[in-house]
Amino acid sequence: MGDSYKKEMTVSGHLEELRRVLIVSIAAVVVFAAGAYVFSPQVMDILLSPITSAGHQPVVTAVTEAFMTRIKLSLFMGFLAGLPIILWQVWSFVSPALEGTERRYCFLFVFGSFFLFLGGVAFGFFGVYKYAVAFLLKFAGDQLVPMLTIDKYISFTIYLLIPFGVIFQLPLASFLLARLGLISSAFLAKNRRYALFGTVVLAAAITPTPDIITCLMMTGPMYGLYEVSVLIVRFTERALARKKAREEAEEAEASKPAANRV
Repeated sequence: MGDSYKKEMTVSGHLEELRRVLIVSIAAVVVFAAGAYVFSPQVMDILLSPITSAGHQPVVTAVTEAFMTRIKLSLFMGFLAGLPIILWQVWSFVSPALEGTERRYCFLFVFGSFFLFLGGVAFGFFGVYKYAVAFLLKFAGDQLVPMLTIDKYISFTIYLLIPFGVIFQLPLASFLLARLGLISSAFLAKNRRYALFGTVVLAAAITPTPDIITCLMMTGPMYGLYEVSVLIVRFTERALARKKAREEAEEAEASKPAANRV
């Protein structure tokens, strides 16, 4: 009964800790979103630049649409600003179950993923999205007048940029998996053809245009990240091999009789 009660208390403690993580994370997003609301017009100008630079202006079709769009954009900005806190909360939740080495890797993943996520979002907007929107608007020609509602445009932009942030986690995830011995460079190199096929399918799914040029603009960086991951895993394996050889040499030296040691 004592063991059962202890186990029940442990589960209850985990649930309570998870509730705390969720509350702190949500509170961080809300607080940062409230501050980001002040700067939402400037950020919206940047997000609207692909269409305003082409001479188009977004429209609203409801009284509350402009206000609710600013709220949605502020929440997205609050999520980006509060991401370090969210990741820290996740790390604090899982770290007690990890050993020293695993805890260090998890710490690296938490903060490294934040900068990679921001880099992915920035690349997605400035490297792909702006050109994709300009390409799509050309289909209107002289006969059609684009009527772009602000809510649908901002929502579309946000939903497209988030996958870019997730995809940019691949090199860091590969490094950590290699350090834990879960993947190898030989395995990644052997499956290059499947990786290329997967990146093409994924790029076609998340890019906003059906043309092959935009799809290739997304496929290239994605597959490039895969190749970077292969190199990272290879260097990691070499570093681990050198470390293992050094430890074995030290053990062999320590096992020698004192008279035979140099």
